[in-house]
Amino acid sequence: MKKYIALARVSSREQEREGFSLDVQESAFQKYATKHDGEIEHMFRIAETASKSEQRKIFKEVLKYAKMHAAELDGMLFYKVDRAVRNLFDYVELERLESENNLPFISISQPTENTPAGRMMRRTLANMAAFYTEQQSVDVREGIKRRVECGLPPNRAAYGYRNIRREGRSIVEVHPENGPKVQRIFYLYAFHGLPIDALADRLAEEGVTYTESRPRFSPSKLYALLIDRSYIGEVKHHGEWHPGKHKPLIDRETWDRVQVLLGQKVYRSHEMVYAGGVISCGHCEHAISGETKEKRTKQGVKHYVYYRCARYQCGDHPRIRLTENDLDEQILTLFRRMHPNNPAVRVWLETVLLRRIEDIQQANTQKISELRRLCSLTQGQRNELLNVRLAGSITDEEFAEKQAELRGREKKYQDQIDGFDRHQQRNLALAKKGPQVFQIIQENWPVTPRSTKRRILEIIFKNLVLAGDLLVPSNWTPFELLMAG
Repeated sequence: MKKYIALARVSSREQEREGFSLDVQESAFQKYATKHDGEIEHMFRIAETASKSEQRKIFKEVLKYAKMHAAELDGMLFYKVDRAVRNLFDYVELERLESENNLPFISISQPTENTPAGRMMRRTLANMAAFYTEQQSVDVREGIKRRVECGLPPNRAAYGYRNIRREGRSIVEVHPENGPKVQRIFYLYAFHGLPIDALADRLAEEGVTYTESRPRFSPSKLYALLIDRSYIGEVKHHGEWHPGKHKPLIDRETWDRVQVLLGQKVYRSHEMVYAGGVISCGHCEHAISGETKEKRTKQGVKHYVYYRCARYQCGDHPRIRLTENDLDEQILTLFRRMHPNNPAVRVWLETVLLRRIEDIQQANTQKISELRRLCSLTQGQRNELLNVRLAGSITDEEFAEKQAELRGREKKYQDQIDGFDRHQQRNLALAKKGPQVFQIIQENWPVTPRSTKRRILEIIFKNLVLAGDLLVPSNWTPFELLMAG
């Protein structure tokens, strides 16, 4: 009995247009094999839901299997030539199998002979398939470009909006439930002085949920929302923002204030696990990375954080990982050992902290002074503009346009001043509590925002090493000398 392998491939558009599915192709393969006194030894499938990487993986599996079992097989079955390949590179691989391993290429609905004329016909069909695929890609890119030029997003609408179809065209409108959530997030961050982690807690207290399956807004998601220009009516394409036609959820003044308060800080995923990259592995010296896991329980979704070496699964590397609770406890133990009992050490620590904060304040004071000068200059320009208008030198429209521009500039300067004032107040509060800093850290560590925890570790420890499951400092900073007595 003859033996064949077969590859069935289909996309949703082709299935709808040409009327054949994976089942149709597989049935045709079985009929062909039976008619030629054979059987299908292995059936490979590429469904319409497969990603490009999955398609490449399956195609490589076909080639590998065919090469290993070429002596036992009587042919490779494909429904049509364009079902076998999407580009000429893949076709060359199949033709090489046929010539070098004597494994026939069989297209059951487009039969060709294994002769120069037959191979030429097959190559022509493969060329047509490659052309169709490339042209389709060009058409898709052109279609996306036209959507962006018309002010429509090229893909799924941002959280807070929804895609709907109207008169045969996909447009974007405000989501009735999620839109107000986005507005609440911007309002709380802009006018209530809440950091990202505290904002997540506040939303949870208010019952503002992200989705049903994930009720809580994560800090990374909140940051992504706060820097998304979709909410001021823009659409993103190829890394650039363009004017959109959808309704803005956030006014420009609130948006500008939020960006100033964020300080253009990049809220990276490793900050969701505060010690990722701060600790090195004692076995291989690679960075310890953090990962979050979700577990569904009767009470809802619980989040767990683990720390392990980035080479955790390589060779004979120890399979050790710590939970965030284990790591917290070890870090708190190190802080307890740092508490300065010697009065001279406490004076030294207070002096160092005060000098550091004075330097920061001096730099910020200069910046604030310049911002206030610019703010005062803008107010003067507004007064001059009013005098020009009263003199009748400019029209109402010109006055209104310039007045709005000057007000926006003044608002921007004031928001920056407010941001510096916040940081100064925090620094002063820290300076007053300098001698008790390690006690304060211990008491507040469980509720400290992750970004703050990470900054504390970066300041106090030169390098932390995870030796087995034990956390140890490897270099001596002044703080670590405190710990050593």
